[in-house]
Amino acid sequence: MGEGVLLSCLDNEEVTEVLSVSRRTTGRQHPKLKEMLVKDFLTIPVGDERLQGYDAVFFCMGISSVGMNEKDYSVACHDIPVHFAEVVGPKEKMSFIYVTGGGVEVSPESKTMWARVKGRTEADVAKMGFRGTYGFRVGIMKPYKGMTMAKKSMIRMSQVMYPLMRPFGFANTLDEVANAMIACAKGKADHSVITVKDVTRLAKL
Repeated sequence: MGEGVLLSCLDNEEVTEVLSVSRRTTGRQHPKLKEMLVKDFLTIPVGDERLQGYDAVFFCMGISSVGMNEKDYSVACHDIPVHFAEVVGPKEKMSFIYVTGGGVEVSPESKTMWARVKGRTEADVAKMGFRGTYGFRVGIMKPYKGMTMAKKSMIRMSQVMYPLMRPFGFANTLDEVANAMIACAKGKADHSVITVKDVTRLAKL
């Protein structure tokens, strides 16, 4: 997902600069693209000057909860995004947009482990004083053109599922997701929980 959002942002004339923060390089060259390689996200110091002055964070990192216990899953899907939210700034001038999940209600009180963890993340980030915080509860996503880093099996599955789920309001293109994130960063969303249908609407604004 992160690669698709990145490519869409690079193609978007409204976006003037993108900083990719990742454990591995994108392998791409683009006038608007900068990279920050990080071995351990939890060791990024608060106030790191490389992460200051941007309009928004599009946090697309995540892992599957299959086969994981809550403690280990929390490191990836709570501790890392919350720490990253702590180190960026100035928060009053930034929006933090976090890809969470769909299918069940995301809440700290949920009986579903991953929904409980991501609910804590949404709640903790919302308290940090950002100009805006938005939890994207997306579903099936059609790949963006030119993607090379995603597993081919995942791309094929998305391509098959997208036309089946789109008529029922359970699917978006990754271009729509990126455009909806940009709309949120510009203050065009009137609520913090962004569903699949919200993505479709916001992408047109």
